[in-house]
Amino acid sequence: MVLITLVDENMNHIQRLFDLTGKTAVITGGSRGLGLQIAECLGDLGARLVLSARKADELEAARTHLATRGVEAEWIAADGARESDIGRLADQALSRLGHVDILVNNAGATWGAPAEAYPLDAWDKVMNLNVRGLFLLTQHFGRKSMIPRRYGRIINIASIAGLSGNAPGTMQTIAYNTSKGAVVNFTRALAGEWGVYNITVNALAPGFFPSKMTQGSLDRLGVESMCTGVPLQRLGDHEDLKGAAALFASDAGKHITGQILAVDGGISAV
Repeated sequence: MVLITLVDENMNHIQRLFDLTGKTAVITGGSRGLGLQIAECLGDLGARLVLSARKADELEAARTHLATRGVEAEWIAADGARESDIGRLADQALSRLGHVDILVNNAGATWGAPAEAYPLDAWDKVMNLNVRGLFLLTQHFGRKSMIPRRYGRIINIASIAGLSGNAPGTMQTIAYNTSKGAVVNFTRALAGEWGVYNITVNALAPGFFPSKMTQGSLDRLGVESMCTGVPLQRLGDHEDLKGAAALFASDAGKHITGQILAVDGGISAV
């Protein structure tokens, strides 16, 4: 009986480390795909959520989906590449939540074209959302909520595309790769600056997950080809980011900052 009691107490302690009851989170690109997967995770752990994306109908569908899981979520439609929308999103989220404990910078865009013919407007579109918008929103929440309260968890969604180039004959996504490389070092640099405020800054670097963004590559190359060279021999699924997101968002990861965690079936390790 004593052993069982100790096991139960230890289990409860571990569960408390991941508990997000009473915490608040903003998730950009939260209406579908990887953003919605992370929203499910943080909501299931008890966080109150504000989701953001450009399309109101998709955000409302995500809110309805989360409600079936018992997760409280609101949404704010905003374009993460527009400075005016970013400021409005920050102000409205803080008005609704009171403060923001967790920020998940997930919104992103890609564009495929050969580097020698890459359109400048496509380059700007990718950079404005993936880098500039991410910086501005993080700055808003840091300045207005996290730094004054001396608490924050920032999770940036990078990509294994930011850790290396593309194999010949696969993708031609120079702006996307460049932007995600910037997110990787943005994460490290900000972790160094904001650690003094008890703010952790980490990044997840997903490999290939089926999503609207990756559908074109999957259609062109095929699932079997995309799994070639992946040690686990599969793509990511609708659960595979949740454990890592829970670690970075919770007290279980309170001594982890400036880290880039690849969730990619091992492809970046070989």
